[in-house]
Amino acid sequence: MTGRQRAAVEFVARSLERLGIIDAERFHPTADLAWPRIVTGFAIMSKQTADLAMVGIAVGTAGTAGLAYALAFWEIVTMIGLGLAGGTVSLVSQNYGGEETDRASLVVKQSVLLATAIALPIVAVFLLFADSLIGLFGARPASLEHGSTYLVFVAPAVLFELLNLIASRTYTGVGDTFTEMIARAGGAVLNIVLSAVLIFGFDLGVAGAAIGTTLSTGFVTVVLGWGMVGRSYGALGMEPSPVPITLSGGWLEPTMLRQVIEISTPEIGRKLAQGIVVFPLLWIAATFGPVVVTALEVGRRVRSLINSVNWGLSLASSSLVGQRLGSNEEDEAGAYGAAIIRLSVVCFTGLAALVVVFAEPIAGLFVGGEEVALAATFVAVGAISSIGFGIDGAAAGALLGAGDTRWPFVASLVGRYGFAVPAAALGLVTPLGVAALYLALLLETFVPGGINYWLFRSGRWKVVSRRYRPSSDSESG
Repeated sequence: MTGRQRAAVEFVARSLERLGIIDAERFHPTADLAWPRIVTGFAIMSKQTADLAMVGIAVGTAGTAGLAYALAFWEIVTMIGLGLAGGTVSLVSQNYGGEETDRASLVVKQSVLLATAIALPIVAVFLLFADSLIGLFGARPASLEHGSTYLVFVAPAVLFELLNLIASRTYTGVGDTFTEMIARAGGAVLNIVLSAVLIFGFDLGVAGAAIGTTLSTGFVTVVLGWGMVGRSYGALGMEPSPVPITLSGGWLEPTMLRQVIEISTPEIGRKLAQGIVVFPLLWIAATFGPVVVTALEVGRRVRSLINSVNWGLSLASSSLVGQRLGSNEEDEAGAYGAAIIRLSVVCFTGLAALVVVFAEPIAGLFVGGEEVALAATFVAVGAISSIGFGIDGAAAGALLGAGDTRWPFVASLVGRYGFAVPAAALGLVTPLGVAALYLALLLETFVPGGINYWLFRSGRWKVVSRRYRPSSDSESG
């Protein structure tokens, strides 16, 4: 970092401190952890957004609608991986913070075994039942064909993606987000390049987008795997994992496996609740035709790009809160969590305002003609709803760092299925029509965000964390 860059960071830190958002001494470790993850998240989310735009140019609305249906299933894969990896980062950060590196390595082994066991059946389902899966949305024939094609060609990437998420969260748990940034961002760039060549150069359409995803995701697995087994990256600035996977020692440890499952299961449920909600939303959108499906997906993809901030701040919250709890510094853990929540609200509000201002030209990158106005509305509503994502991500991240995953799961269920889906369904039985989908996008994020913020403020997560700290084993023994 140059002197000018260092001065700019210090200016931001002091400004945020004067505004009462986050102390400078907490901003620096938060920023150090968060910015590589934000870059990583933006790169990963941009590849699907770019695929949607390229398919729209090459194939048209039928292709983008089919891709929207297929990406709903891919999102389920990602959410399962994020949930499992959430348990990983919680236990790795607490054990690493408590200087129990061997125990942290054992956590990673259990997570790899679980990821593999989960991924293989999903691969088989994608390969064997692609048509049936896309048919659940009531897709029209052309969209059905495009969506099924994507699922078949992306199936091998399921295992790669779950392993990549475990590796990424392991690095986050030990405070190294740079290594995973280089690997994941490099893979995202490769994905976009491959997809462009295959879609336009070889005229493969949706299949080209899927093949690009599979090849690039496999590339990331190889790169991260190299460091996860403790091998050096040389002069690239990337570091081998300090809690490496080794052949020595046992792989299956029932007590540790039970803890990983205990923490991960509610988090997988929370993430699945977040991902599965798109199915009824897309089904309702499909009743209005492929143009509305495409517009909804454009709004969701732009919101996902904004939500890249959560990739950094939510994981920084989990890691820093977890490490402080591992060192038995409960007050400092609480101070970090509260500060990161405030910082998240500021960041998401600023980005949302910027996207709302430029909603129409952003929508024009994906669709043309009369479709732009509708897509622009979805982009603007999606941007506003991202503020709820910011609150939800930072608050849930702090709870996750403590190992408290059950109530955030309930919050996700309540917000998405108690509020968002019923709101969207109003469009089918009232004059609200498409406008009901706007309301659903807002409720989908703000209700869980509000509940998780209340859970964080209650402080019960500190009590929950005492069950999973390294000291708990010696105390119970």
